[in-house]
Amino acid sequence: MSKTINWAIIGLGSIAHKFATDLLTIEDAQIYAVGSRNQAKADKFANKYNAIKAYDSYETLVKDTNIDAVYIATPHALHKENTLLCLEHGIPVLCEKPFAMNISQVNEMITMAKEKNVLLMEALWTYFLPHYQFVLDIVKHKPYGNLIKLEADFGFYRAFDNTARLFNKDLGGGSLLDIGIYPIFAALSTLGNPKDIIANASFFDNGADSSCHMTFIYDDSVTASLKSSLIQDTPTNATYYFEDATVKINDYFHSPSTVSIIKDGKETVKDFNYTTIGYNYEAIHFGNLIRKGQTESDIMTFEFSQHLITLLDKVRGLINLHY
Repeated sequence: MSKTINWAIIGLGSIAHKFATDLLTIEDAQIYAVGSRNQAKADKFANKYNAIKAYDSYETLVKDTNIDAVYIATPHALHKENTLLCLEHGIPVLCEKPFAMNISQVNEMITMAKEKNVLLMEALWTYFLPHYQFVLDIVKHKPYGNLIKLEADFGFYRAFDNTARLFNKDLGGGSLLDIGIYPIFAALSTLGNPKDIIANASFFDNGADSSCHMTFIYDDSVTASLKSSLIQDTPTNATYYFEDATVKINDYFHSPSTVSIIKDGKETVKDFNYTTIGYNYEAIHFGNLIRKGQTESDIMTFEFSQHLITLLDKVRGLINLHY
Protein backbone atom coordinates (compact mmCIF):
# COMPACT_ATOMS: atom_id res chain seq x y z
CA MET A 1 0.00 0.00 0.00
CA SER A 2 3.02 2.29 0.30
CA LYS A 3 4.09 1.82 -3.31
CA THR A 4 5.47 4.98 -4.92
CA ILE A 5 3.48 5.81 -8.06
CA ASN A 6 5.60 6.46 -11.15
CA TRP A 7 3.71 9.18 -13.00
CA ALA A 8 3.99 10.12 -16.65
CA ILE A 9 2.63 13.38 -18.04
CA ILE A 10 1.48 13.78 -21.64
CA GLY A 11 0.98 17.31 -22.94
CA LEU A 12 3.26 19.82 -21.26
CA GLY A 13 1.27 23.06 -21.19
CA SER A 14 0.33 25.31 -18.28
CA ILE A 15 -1.94 22.82 -16.47
CA ALA A 16 0.74 20.14 -16.68
CA HIS A 17 3.15 22.50 -14.90
CA LYS A 18 0.63 23.03 -12.09
CA PHE A 19 -0.03 19.30 -11.79
CA ALA A 20 3.69 18.52 -11.75
CA THR A 21 4.32 21.17 -9.09
CA ASP A 22 1.78 19.51 -6.80
CA LEU A 23 2.99 15.97 -7.56
CA LEU A 24 6.31 16.99 -6.00
CA THR A 25 4.49 17.55 -2.69
CA ILE A 26 3.24 13.93 -2.53
CA GLU A 27 5.58 11.59 -0.66
CA ASP A 28 4.56 8.39 -2.44
CA ALA A 29 4.53 9.81 -5.98
CA GLN A 30 7.22 10.84 -8.42
CA ILE A 31 7.34 12.28 -11.92
CA TYR A 32 8.97 9.42 -13.77
CA ALA A 33 8.38 10.36 -17.42
CA VAL A 34 7.10 13.22 -19.56
CA GLY A 35 6.02 13.24 -23.18
CA SER A 36 5.83 15.91 -25.85
CA ARG A 37 5.95 16.02 -29.63
CA ASN A 38 9.08 18.17 -29.18
CA GLN A 39 12.18 16.68 -27.54
CA ALA A 40 13.54 20.04 -26.39
CA LYS A 41 10.24 20.83 -24.66
CA ALA A 42 10.19 17.40 -23.03
CA ASP A 43 13.79 17.79 -21.84
CA LYS A 44 13.11 21.24 -20.38
CA PHE A 45 10.03 20.02 -18.51
CA ALA A 46 11.84 16.92 -17.25
CA ASN A 47 14.77 18.96 -15.98
CA LYS A 48 12.47 21.38 -14.14
CA TYR A 49 10.61 18.62 -12.28
CA ASN A 50 13.40 16.02 -12.05
CA ALA A 51 11.68 13.49 -14.29
CA ILE A 52 13.78 10.45 -15.14
CA LYS A 53 12.60 10.04 -18.74
CA ALA A 54 11.73 12.58 -21.44
CA TYR A 55 10.08 11.30 -24.62
CA ASP A 56 9.41 13.07 -27.92
CA SER A 57 6.68 10.57 -28.80
CA TYR A 58 3.59 9.43 -26.90
CA GLU A 59 3.81 6.13 -28.73
CA THR A 60 7.28 5.54 -27.28
CA LEU A 61 6.31 6.71 -23.80
CA VAL A 62 3.47 4.20 -23.43
CA LYS A 63 5.88 1.33 -24.08
CA ASP A 64 7.80 2.15 -20.90
CA THR A 65 6.70 -0.57 -18.48
CA ASN A 66 7.90 1.38 -15.44
CA ILE A 67 4.99 3.83 -15.74
CA ASP A 68 2.21 3.31 -13.19
CA ALA A 69 -0.09 6.19 -14.19
CA VAL A 70 -0.36 8.82 -16.88
CA TYR A 71 -1.84 12.30 -16.58
CA ILE A 72 -3.15 13.58 -19.92
CA ALA A 73 -3.08 17.35 -20.31
CA THR A 74 -3.27 17.71 -24.09
CA PRO A 75 -5.92 19.88 -25.83
CA HIS A 76 -9.51 18.69 -25.38
CA ALA A 77 -9.83 17.36 -28.93
CA LEU A 78 -6.93 14.95 -28.36
CA HIS A 79 -8.12 13.46 -25.07
CA LYS A 80 -9.84 10.47 -26.61
CA GLU A 81 -6.99 9.30 -28.83
CA ASN A 82 -4.37 9.89 -26.14
CA THR A 83 -6.45 8.04 -23.54
CA LEU A 84 -7.12 5.08 -25.84
CA LEU A 85 -3.39 4.83 -26.62
CA CYS A 86 -2.52 4.58 -22.93
CA LEU A 87 -5.35 2.19 -22.08
CA GLU A 88 -4.33 -0.06 -24.98
CA HIS A 89 -0.95 -0.44 -23.24
CA GLY A 90 -2.54 -1.11 -19.86
CA ILE A 91 -1.61 2.23 -18.24
CA PRO A 92 -4.07 3.81 -15.77
CA VAL A 93 -5.22 7.19 -17.09
CA LEU A 94 -6.09 10.41 -15.28
CA CYS A 95 -7.41 12.56 -18.14
CA GLU A 96 -7.86 16.30 -17.72
CA LYS A 97 -11.37 17.71 -18.03
CA PRO A 98 -13.37 17.78 -20.20
CA PHE A 99 -13.01 14.02 -20.51
CA ALA A 100 -13.52 14.29 -24.28
CA MET A 101 -15.47 16.30 -26.85
CA ASN A 102 -18.84 14.55 -26.55
CA ILE A 103 -20.67 11.61 -24.99
CA SER A 104 -19.80 9.29 -27.87
CA GLN A 105 -16.07 9.75 -27.28
CA VAL A 106 -16.44 9.42 -23.51
CA ASN A 107 -18.37 6.17 -23.91
CA GLU A 108 -15.64 4.82 -26.20
CA MET A 109 -12.99 5.61 -23.58
CA ILE A 110 -14.99 4.02 -20.76
CA THR A 111 -15.72 0.93 -22.87
CA MET A 112 -12.03 0.33 -23.52
CA ALA A 113 -11.13 0.91 -19.86
CA LYS A 114 -13.65 -1.75 -18.88
CA GLU A 115 -12.49 -4.15 -21.59
CA LYS A 116 -8.84 -3.74 -20.56
CA ASN A 117 -9.72 -3.67 -16.86
CA VAL A 118 -7.59 -0.54 -16.47
CA LEU A 119 -8.24 2.43 -14.19
CA LEU A 120 -9.60 5.54 -15.92
CA MET A 121 -10.78 8.81 -14.34
CA GLU A 122 -11.65 12.31 -15.46
CA ALA A 123 -9.40 14.85 -13.77
CA LEU A 124 -11.92 17.36 -12.48
CA TRP A 125 -9.84 18.50 -9.54
CA THR A 126 -12.56 20.59 -7.86
CA TYR A 127 -14.40 17.45 -6.76
CA PHE A 128 -11.48 16.48 -4.50
CA LEU A 129 -10.74 19.84 -2.88
CA PRO A 130 -11.56 19.95 0.87
CA HIS A 131 -13.63 23.14 0.63
CA TYR A 132 -15.82 21.61 -2.08
CA GLN A 133 -16.25 18.39 -0.12
CA PHE A 134 -17.27 20.59 2.83
CA VAL A 135 -20.04 22.17 0.76
CA LEU A 136 -21.17 18.79 -0.58
CA ASP A 137 -21.49 17.60 3.01
CA ILE A 138 -23.76 20.57 3.78
CA VAL A 139 -25.92 19.76 0.77
CA LYS A 140 -26.15 16.11 1.80
CA HIS A 141 -26.88 16.52 5.52
CA LYS A 142 -29.03 19.69 5.23
CA PRO A 143 -28.08 21.61 8.40
CA TYR A 144 -29.57 24.70 6.71
CA GLY A 145 -32.49 22.96 5.06
CA ASN A 146 -32.88 22.14 1.39
CA LEU A 147 -30.87 23.72 -1.40
CA ILE A 148 -33.28 25.92 -3.36
CA LYS A 149 -31.05 27.93 -5.71
CA LEU A 150 -27.51 27.97 -7.08
CA GLU A 151 -25.61 30.75 -8.81
CA ALA A 152 -22.19 29.93 -10.27
CA ASP A 153 -19.99 31.74 -12.77
CA PHE A 154 -16.52 31.49 -14.26
CA GLY A 155 -15.26 34.31 -16.43
CA PHE A 156 -12.12 36.18 -17.35
CA TYR A 157 -11.15 38.54 -20.14
CA ARG A 158 -8.61 37.47 -22.73
CA ALA A 159 -7.80 39.42 -25.86
CA PHE A 160 -8.90 37.28 -28.81
CA ASP A 161 -6.08 35.37 -30.47
CA ASN A 162 -7.08 33.12 -33.34
CA THR A 163 -3.83 31.15 -32.98
CA ALA A 164 -4.31 30.32 -29.29
CA ARG A 165 -5.74 26.98 -28.14
CA LEU A 166 -8.24 28.76 -25.88
CA PHE A 167 -9.99 30.27 -28.91
CA ASN A 168 -9.53 27.37 -31.34
CA LYS A 169 -12.90 25.70 -31.83
CA ASP A 170 -11.33 22.67 -33.52
CA LEU A 171 -9.42 21.98 -30.28
CA GLY A 172 -12.49 22.49 -28.10
CA GLY A 173 -11.67 26.12 -27.39
CA GLY A 174 -14.29 28.62 -26.28
CA SER A 175 -15.86 29.34 -22.91
CA LEU A 176 -18.17 26.34 -22.52
CA LEU A 177 -15.82 23.35 -22.64
CA ASP A 178 -12.87 25.18 -21.14
CA ILE A 179 -14.46 26.89 -18.12
CA GLY A 180 -18.25 26.53 -18.42
CA ILE A 181 -17.77 22.93 -17.33
CA TYR A 182 -17.11 24.18 -13.78
CA PRO A 183 -20.45 25.92 -13.15
CA ILE A 184 -22.19 22.95 -14.77
CA PHE A 185 -20.22 20.64 -12.49
CA ALA A 186 -21.30 22.72 -9.50
CA ALA A 187 -24.94 22.18 -10.45
CA LEU A 188 -24.66 18.49 -11.31
CA SER A 189 -22.74 17.59 -8.15
CA THR A 190 -25.24 19.30 -5.84
CA LEU A 191 -28.61 19.32 -7.62
CA GLY A 192 -28.24 16.47 -10.08
CA ASN A 193 -29.56 16.42 -13.63
CA PRO A 194 -32.04 19.20 -14.47
CA LYS A 195 -35.43 18.51 -16.00
CA ASP A 196 -34.98 21.44 -18.41
CA ILE A 197 -32.23 23.75 -19.65
CA ILE A 198 -32.34 27.27 -21.07
CA ALA A 199 -29.14 28.51 -22.73
CA ASN A 200 -27.88 31.32 -24.94
CA ALA A 201 -24.42 32.35 -26.03
CA SER A 202 -22.28 34.92 -27.82
CA PHE A 203 -19.58 33.96 -30.31
CA PHE A 204 -16.24 35.08 -31.67
CA ASP A 205 -15.91 35.56 -35.43
CA ASN A 206 -14.27 32.13 -35.76
CA GLY A 207 -17.34 30.39 -34.29
CA ALA A 208 -15.98 29.64 -30.81
CA ASP A 209 -18.31 30.68 -28.01
CA SER A 210 -17.20 33.80 -26.15
CA SER A 211 -19.77 33.51 -23.37
CA CYS A 212 -22.60 31.25 -22.33
CA HIS A 213 -25.54 31.81 -19.98
CA MET A 214 -27.44 28.77 -18.73
CA THR A 215 -30.40 28.15 -16.47
CA PHE A 216 -30.96 24.64 -15.16
CA ILE A 217 -34.51 24.01 -13.98
CA TYR A 218 -35.37 21.40 -11.36
CA ASP A 219 -38.50 20.30 -9.54
CA ASP A 220 -40.12 22.54 -6.90
CA SER A 221 -38.94 25.74 -8.66
CA VAL A 222 -35.29 25.03 -7.82
CA THR A 223 -32.91 26.63 -10.34
CA ALA A 224 -29.23 26.95 -11.12
CA SER A 225 -28.07 30.12 -12.87
CA LEU A 226 -24.75 29.44 -14.58
CA LYS A 227 -22.37 31.52 -16.66
CA SER A 228 -19.03 31.25 -18.48
CA SER A 229 -17.18 34.03 -20.27
CA LEU A 230 -13.91 34.78 -22.05
CA ILE A 231 -14.85 38.42 -22.62
CA GLN A 232 -15.57 39.54 -19.06
CA ASP A 233 -14.01 39.17 -15.63
CA THR A 234 -16.64 37.70 -13.30
CA PRO A 235 -16.49 37.00 -9.54
CA THR A 236 -16.09 33.27 -10.23
CA ASN A 237 -18.05 32.34 -7.12
CA ALA A 238 -20.54 29.60 -6.40
CA THR A 239 -23.41 30.65 -4.13
CA TYR A 240 -25.76 28.05 -2.69
CA TYR A 241 -29.04 29.36 -1.31
CA PHE A 242 -30.53 27.08 1.32
CA GLU A 243 -33.81 27.53 3.19
CA ASP A 244 -32.07 28.81 6.34
CA ALA A 245 -28.69 30.13 5.17
CA THR A 246 -26.52 31.05 2.21
CA VAL A 247 -23.27 29.20 1.58
CA LYS A 248 -20.82 30.90 -0.77
CA ILE A 249 -17.59 29.53 -2.19
CA ASN A 250 -15.48 32.63 -2.69
CA ASP A 251 -13.05 33.58 -5.48
CA TYR A 252 -12.23 31.21 -7.39
CA PHE A 253 -14.70 28.53 -6.42
CA HIS A 254 -13.24 25.77 -8.61
CA SER A 255 -9.78 26.06 -7.02
CA PRO A 256 -8.56 26.29 -3.39
CA SER A 257 -10.80 28.87 -1.74
CA THR A 258 -12.68 29.85 1.39
CA VAL A 259 -16.35 29.25 2.19
CA SER A 260 -18.66 31.86 3.70
CA ILE A 261 -21.74 30.83 5.66
CA ILE A 262 -24.26 33.63 5.95
CA LYS A 263 -27.04 33.04 8.49
CA ASP A 264 -29.24 35.48 10.40
CA GLY A 265 -27.28 38.40 8.95
CA LYS A 266 -23.93 37.11 10.21
CA GLU A 267 -21.11 35.82 7.98
CA THR A 268 -18.68 33.15 9.10
CA VAL A 269 -15.71 32.39 6.84
CA LYS A 270 -14.08 28.97 6.88
CA ASP A 271 -10.45 28.86 5.74
CA PHE A 272 -9.05 25.50 4.64
CA ASN A 273 -5.41 26.62 4.90
CA TYR A 274 -4.35 25.33 1.51
CA THR A 275 -0.62 25.06 0.94
CA THR A 276 -0.65 23.72 -2.64
CA ILE A 277 -2.18 24.70 -5.98
CA GLY A 278 -4.77 21.97 -5.36
CA TYR A 279 -3.99 19.25 -7.90
CA ASN A 280 -2.43 16.98 -5.28
CA TYR A 281 -5.82 15.92 -3.92
CA GLU A 282 -6.98 14.21 -7.13
CA ALA A 283 -3.50 12.73 -7.65
CA ILE A 284 -3.48 11.23 -4.15
CA HIS A 285 -6.96 9.77 -4.74
CA PHE A 286 -5.87 8.29 -8.06
CA GLY A 287 -2.72 6.80 -6.57
CA ASN A 288 -4.75 5.14 -3.83
CA LEU A 289 -7.11 3.66 -6.43
CA ILE A 290 -4.09 2.10 -8.16
CA ARG A 291 -2.78 0.63 -4.91
CA LYS A 292 -6.20 -0.88 -4.17
CA GLY A 293 -6.46 -2.36 -7.65
CA GLN A 294 -9.62 -0.41 -8.45
CA THR A 295 -10.58 0.44 -12.02
CA GLU A 296 -13.08 3.23 -11.32
CA SER A 297 -13.21 6.12 -8.86
CA ASP A 298 -15.94 6.10 -6.23
CA ILE A 299 -16.01 9.92 -6.37
CA MET A 300 -15.49 10.81 -10.04
CA THR A 301 -17.45 7.84 -11.36
CA PHE A 302 -17.97 6.91 -15.01
CA GLU A 303 -21.66 7.68 -14.59
CA PHE A 304 -20.93 11.18 -13.28
CA SER A 305 -18.55 11.90 -16.18
CA GLN A 306 -21.20 10.65 -18.61
CA HIS A 307 -23.84 12.92 -17.06
CA LEU A 308 -21.43 15.88 -17.16
CA ILE A 309 -20.52 15.53 -20.83
CA THR A 310 -24.17 14.90 -21.71
CA LEU A 311 -25.11 18.24 -20.12
CA LEU A 312 -22.35 19.95 -22.08
CA ASP A 313 -23.66 18.30 -25.26
CA LYS A 314 -27.21 19.49 -24.50
CA VAL A 315 -26.06 23.08 -23.94
CA ARG A 316 -24.05 22.98 -27.18
CA GLY A 317 -27.18 21.85 -28.99
CA LEU A 318 -29.21 24.69 -27.54
CA ILE A 319 -26.66 27.36 -28.52
CA ASN A 320 -25.94 25.71 -31.87
CA LEU A 321 -22.24 25.15 -31.16
CA HIS A 322 -20.66 22.41 -33.26
CA TYR A 323 -17.09 21.08 -33.21
